Amino acid sequence: MNKLRCGWVKLSDPIYVAYHDKEWGKPLHDDQALFELFSLETQSAGLSWLTVLKKRVGYRDVFEGFNLNIVASYDSDDVVRILQSGLVIKSRPKIEAIISNARLFVDIAAEFGSIDRYFWGKIDGKQIVNSVTNYRDAATTSDISDEITQELKKRGFKFIGSTTIYAFMQACGMVDDHEDGCICKGKS
Repeated sequence: MNKLRCGWVKLSDPIYVAYHDKEWGKPLHDDQALFELFSLETQSAGLSWLTVLKKRVGYRDVFEGFNLNIVASYDSDDVVRILQSGLVIKSRPKIEAIISNARLFVDIAAEFGSIDRYFWGKIDGKQIVNSVTNYRDAATTSDISDEITQELKKRGFKFIGSTTIYAFMQACGMVDDHEDGCICKGKS
């Protein structure tokens, strides 16, 4: 018997199924994991999420497990090393964005106490659960993603927009947009 999953899941791809079943929409509060997920979302601009997921291990390798302080200290030599690794999407601006964004996240963590407090504070620490009958009709932005985008852009964050921020909010479980009939709906 097939389990019912969101319609966007490519059932033929075990990476996608595992991501959907074990990660997407589940509340995430670890700063390092939030930084990783945010960084990966910025990489997906113009690409499919599956393309990024398939390179996730490579990103973890070249960005040293997404240790925020280490990544924030990277310089131009690190950009070259990462681009030459063959483990990530070869886009200098996107790689530079991860490093620049890491430096800005250090500031956010100092100001708010953690990256987690910054993001989850936007929704008073409570997951937003939306009714979604068909993923094609689900929201791709919200007033909250618009607000976060504006704030982060003012701080200098790169490769973000309201759609990217909303996708991040869905991925880290700030928003549960699993389809109503999905096995994962409301299971955070």
